[in-house]
Amino acid sequence: MITTEQREKLRGWFAGRLPDDLFEELVEVTVDREEITVIGRIPEPRLAGDASDAERKAAVQGRSQEFRERTRDARIAVARDAEHRFGRKVSWGVVCGTERTLFTHVAAPVMTRLRQPERQVLDTLVAGGVARSRSDALAWCVRLVQSHTDDWLAELRESLEHVQRVRAQGPDAEPEDTPADET
Repeated sequence: MITTEQREKLRGWFAGRLPDDLFEELVEVTVDREEITVIGRIPEPRLAGDASDAERKAAVQGRSQEFRERTRDARIAVARDAEHRFGRKVSWGVVCGTERTLFTHVAAPVMTRLRQPERQVLDTLVAGGVARSRSDALAWCVRLVQSHTDDWLAELRESLEHVQRVRAQGPDAEPEDTPADET
């Protein structure tokens, strides 16, 4: 968990490091223990006013794929710098119109111990065809909780940031103004 200030510094680093012509706008920079995800807005393809939804969707997919291929070298250069500096993998995505596309992203394994009632929930989701495996079922459950509790999770994250700030001011914290080598 990182603080709002750390997240803002990270976003600022990417805003400064990304080539000016890469995105129309830097939409989002998110981070967790394993990964930094950078999402930018790209221009929508120009279509006739009477274009069908299928045509629009195909055009957006084509634009996103073209962007991915054309900017690969620039994105790799930024990712290498960021991975060295921040110790996390960098993933990329775009927003084109109303569509959001992730190019690469980390699927980190998460180990957990579940009692029989929790395993039965996962097995029911698998048996019902909602998920292919217990792992997929668990990911489905996490997405379901996430979609219904965004406000609660945001409040919890804010509380955790407050705890981190208070800990940083505790008796074991090093003063920021004092150089480390003074004795």
